[in-house]
Amino acid sequence: MITTAEAKAAAEQYREEGYAIVRGFVDGDELQRLQKETQAVYEEGLKHHATFRHGNLNFQILPEAQFGKRYVLQAYWFSWVNRYFEEFRRNPDYLKLLESLIGRDIRQIAQQLHWKPPGANVTGYRFHQDIRFRNQADFDNIVEATVTTGLAVDRATKENGCLQVVPGSHKLGYLGLSDEGHGQLMKGLTAESELEAVGIDPSSIVSLELEPGDLAMWSLLTVHGSAPNTSQHDRAFALSSYVRADTTQRGEWAFKDGQSMPLGDKPKLCKYDQLFENPGPFYDTTQWWN
Repeated sequence: MITTAEAKAAAEQYREEGYAIVRGFVDGDELQRLQKETQAVYEEGLKHHATFRHGNLNFQILPEAQFGKRYVLQAYWFSWVNRYFEEFRRNPDYLKLLESLIGRDIRQIAQQLHWKPPGANVTGYRFHQDIRFRNQADFDNIVEATVTTGLAVDRATKENGCLQVVPGSHKLGYLGLSDEGHGQLMKGLTAESELEAVGIDPSSIVSLELEPGDLAMWSLLTVHGSAPNTSQHDRAFALSSYVRADTTQRGEWAFKDGQSMPLGDKPKLCKYDQLFENPGPFYDTTQWWN
């Protein structure tokens, strides 16, 4: 459980550096339940022989026809099929963490689980800013109104491709990193010269090594990326992105005046962000493994 002091410190670091870490956001029995339910989502995804989508519920599947074993790479809005995560996405600790940044009326505009299996040659993400995936016409003051969180389900290390951020980069505006098209985001690594060309010192990059249950948070303008998983173990990472409700009609309610708000009866048929409307070669699975 996050304390008021921890929430305040995280908010202060977030405003100044564009990211923050909350250690032990989930621990004890709750952490064990989180890991168990993450595995349940993975097993739900394995029921599908190829990428599956129903409304904003989505599983990105790497089929066994190409690699001898089926993998679930990403899941979106899995709360529609998992009651634990439906309740967890709107638990009081998220409100305590977010309230001083975006208020008590909050929508959730993204829910994702990312698995990073060992042996894949393009499970890293080139350095980028998440605002590239938002249609700004659907939001007012999107940068100030949005906070993204990432929860370590498994230990996140340099070896298994933990999140990397550039502190203070949220103050630089949009830099256009990896804007060659969505298909480029997971192909190859960002060269130091690319970072230097937009005024970023590569030596300033911080690797966010997290223990299970630790939570990171970052801005839509924070430059971040990750390297491939070179370890022998898969790595699960749960993302939730929240927005101040009076700035958009997008997303699902999480809190109204601080009160937890459940989902409706069925997955919403919605206009998804650009990444999922036009995935292109981003999900070209023929190039995933050496």
